[in-house]
Amino acid sequence: MGIAARVPLEEYLNTSYEPDCDYVDGVLEDRNVGKRKHGETQAAIAAFFFPLKKRLHIRVATELRMRVAKERIRIPDIAIFPDSEDAEVLSNPPLLCIEILPPDDRFGRLQKCIADYLTFGVPEIWIIDPYEREAFEVTEECQSAQQVTELRWKGITLRLSEVLPD
Repeated sequence: MGIAARVPLEEYLNTSYEPDCDYVDGVLEDRNVGKRKHGETQAAIAAFFFPLKKRLHIRVATELRMRVAKERIRIPDIAIFPDSEDAEVLSNPPLLCIEILPPDDRFGRLQKCIADYLTFGVPEIWIIDPYEREAFEVTEECQSAQQVTELRWKGITLRLSEVLPD
């Protein structure tokens, strides 16, 4: 669902949108703006990773633009990327993308984003549904969402009970 007519990529990259939107083949696409549970989950997951930055040599960012293809910019809820990366718009795949489902998006739009992440080379994607209290994992090896009870990455384990709001 586009929110504007065609926009040149340079214009998109030099414009701030509130809320920010994805850029897909010259068209701006709405991203579901989270509600309370979405926002609290996003904050809790970012906070979970933040103290691990030095040990894992990572950076943690929320809603960071990623150039997943020549004419596509996607904005994951959370991106984990190497601490050596310093670009304002990521042009290299992050190590992990995390998406939090808002109540009105049940995987529809997200499936297109996940396909773009995988094509871009993101090795692992987590999908967390704070409303149904479920988690899913997508990897390069298994590209369909697999429901999991815990999320594991680089020797750490994230339990939903640690990050989901009441």
